[in-house]
Amino acid sequence: MPQQFDRAAEDLGNSIHFEHVNVTIPDQRLATLFYIAGLGLTRDPYLMVSDTNMWVNVGRSQFHLPDGAPQVLRGHTGIVISGRAALLARLASVAKKLEGTSFAFTEHNDHVEAICPWGNRVRCYEPDAARFGRITLGIPYVEFDVPVGTAKAICAFYPAIMGMQAEFLNGDNAVARVKAGKDQYLQFRETDRARPEFDGHHVQIYITDFSGPYRRLRERGLISQEDNQYQYRFRDIVDLDGGRHLFTVEHEVRSATHPMFMRPLVNRDPAETNRTYAPGHEQWPYAMGPDEYDRR
Repeated sequence: MPQQFDRAAEDLGNSIHFEHVNVTIPDQRLATLFYIAGLGLTRDPYLMVSDTNMWVNVGRSQFHLPDGAPQVLRGHTGIVISGRAALLARLASVAKKLEGTSFAFTEHNDHVEAICPWGNRVRCYEPDAARFGRITLGIPYVEFDVPVGTAKAICAFYPAIMGMQAEFLNGDNAVARVKAGKDQYLQFRETDRARPEFDGHHVQIYITDFSGPYRRLRERGLISQEDNQYQYRFRDIVDLDGGRHLFTVEHEVRSATHPMFMRPLVNRDPAETNRTYAPGHEQWPYAMGPDEYDRR
């Protein structure tokens, strides 16, 4: 009998790639210590190389860190990065230089949580094909803390307005899980904790049906910014029945024809130093090797 496949498991919906999380930061030196030296990520060598912005590569995704008053995402960013022991050693190595800031890191059963100098939380996981797909370095999800009673309506918003697949997971803390790309999600987890006011941070996605969501957002008065031919933004997520405000986070929405769609990103191997240098091992692969691809 021919092997049966779950074809729906490969559906993406309208969003085909989650690219970046954007928060402003006031000090590139401290950001370099945390994101580059501590986490072991890579500053983009081609774009935003002055002191007004820095882009940090995480596999095929990025953190964008423009100069400005510190912004803090209301939730956390999940990253996959291999080598827990090496990660802990790197974070410990920058701790003294980050004294007096919000920097901290803690070990948990399945992840290490690191807090940037201004309070942004990053949860670092080992690669796990069953949980994150074949990612060995990347951003599989961003999770937002949302008010109790909003997740189900948020889950309805994304398919109807953005054409993005979503599922509602009910439990002690209900979650709306929205597919933003292959093995990438926007997650909205209900919590009764107090949340600060929205400070302007944003996330960015690429979509294939560019005009349909634009038209539906505009009809509801939700377009917040017209950037260019390839990009627009919206901030407010609303209840489809009555327009009740649910949550605010800026979405930078790009077309798949955007000139920077899937631009190749450099990812260094942080284990390589001048003392340990081995030719041919400068790059850190962002996905598992061919031996992990298809075990039939």
